[in-house]
Amino acid sequence: MSADSPDAPGQPAVNPARFKVLSTACLAHIVQDGLTDMLYVFFPVWQQLFALSFSEVGLLKTLFSGTLAALQIPAGALAARLGVRTTLAGGTVLTSLLLFCTSFAATPLALWALLILGGAGASAQHPVGASAIAQAYTGKASRNALSAYNFTGDLGKLLFPAVAALLIASWGWPAAMRGISGGAALLGAFMFLVMRGTGSGPDSSGAIQARQPAAADRARNGLGLPFWSMAVIGILDSATRMGFLTFLPFVLRDKGADMPTLGLALGLIFAGGAAGKLLCGMVASRVGILRSVIITEAATALMIYLETASPLWLALGVCPLLGVVLNGTSSILYGSVPELVEQEARGRAFACFYTGTIGAGAVAPLIYGALSDMIGVELSVKLVAAMVMLAVPLTLPLRGKMRG
Repeated sequence: MSADSPDAPGQPAVNPARFKVLSTACLAHIVQDGLTDMLYVFFPVWQQLFALSFSEVGLLKTLFSGTLAALQIPAGALAARLGVRTTLAGGTVLTSLLLFCTSFAATPLALWALLILGGAGASAQHPVGASAIAQAYTGKASRNALSAYNFTGDLGKLLFPAVAALLIASWGWPAAMRGISGGAALLGAFMFLVMRGTGSGPDSSGAIQARQPAAADRARNGLGLPFWSMAVIGILDSATRMGFLTFLPFVLRDKGADMPTLGLALGLIFAGGAAGKLLCGMVASRVGILRSVIITEAATALMIYLETASPLWLALGVCPLLGVVLNGTSSILYGSVPELVEQEARGRAFACFYTGTIGAGAVAPLIYGALSDMIGVELSVKLVAAMVMLAVPLTLPLRGKMRG
């Protein structure tokens, strides 16, 4: 990874401390996104085990992601006090251990409590990791580093659900949860060791703490209409993604899919999502960021409809293409945050952006779960496809404000 020489004269071509920040944030992203999206495989199991309605299944996702979203901004403040290293590694270990404990849950109430606490541990990864990278890398290097960070999250989404589905089919869900979450806890401890010497402690001039106090007044008014327009697009995109992925296993199960097939479907979607980070970036470079957002959102609506209306074999074939457009938009949006705000406001901007997007992703499953109980899960998922098109008119305030 190259330092951005125009903004950092005298810096070496490869800065070990910066690379440690980037690599550790990426590892945290792999583990935390993997654990979060692994839960989609467990939802059908828990529904049968605890006799849950679709609303209650949606509540499982809402409790975990709702806590995760609500604590985004406090997590940034905690990182300023404890340091990036402690916050990222500690949050990973906490989430892992609490998910490990879900394997012993005997009642829905115990499961709900553990998911709430697990979401608290996962809250630090997005705002702290993204802000630390944005401060460590400037200019063009910042967008490249953030793109790498977003891409690694999809690696976790690809790996963890597929492994979980195979382990559930072979060993049962409690053993699968213990094996995966136990390994994730070890990775969290490894992160703590790797980040030693990065200058990210609470008493150093770390990435998050250093710039906020000096620029507090400017940062207070640093988020304008273009940023909030993009944030709302991100909110709609996240609500679509989370609402759809929560109930996709149930749609496929009604088509005859077994547990390994559900894992395969999610794996294909997340593999497409990883490719989408690259492909959508190429589209954006050719047709512009705003046009690419419109294209990917329209394609998302079409692919979700095909997923629900097709037989199982065709639905599986659609999964990779759906993953490309379903996840590709988010990479374009996240990487554009630094272009819409002053540098001093980036930490706050990332915290607000992730709070809104993850919060929408937390609420959406509960809403669509209630709709599924009333009108059926397939029709409810088709409504998800229609909602994503509301993002198109929101691109208007962004014209002339962003590259492309």
